[in-house]
Amino acid sequence: MDHHRTRSRTLVQEKSRDYLWSLSQGNSSKKSVSSSSYFSVESLFLMVCLAASLLLLPLILPPLPPPPLMLLLLPIGIFAVLLVLAFMPWNVRNFTSSL
Repeated sequence: MDHHRTRSRTLVQEKSRDYLWSLSQGNSSKKSVSSSSYFSVESLFLMVCLAASLLLLPLILPPLPPPPLMLLLLPIGIFAVLLVLAFMPWNVRNFTSSL
């Protein structure tokens, strides 16, 4: 029993030492890293081009006729299906009927 207690205490000390070492490494690496941005240059360029196309294309392209009514109802149908799935019980096999 005493051997088990000593072994668990040693494991806790090793884990705390490793944790403190990783914290010290993380803090020093944050100081040495230059101010890098969250997005890469390529993804930032892609987002700028997408934003520019969303702003400029409606000014250039001619207006389009409205879509058919069934196509307008498609997002409402998708929303209804997602709403039913959200409130459906996750395990139907456990529910029994009391009739």
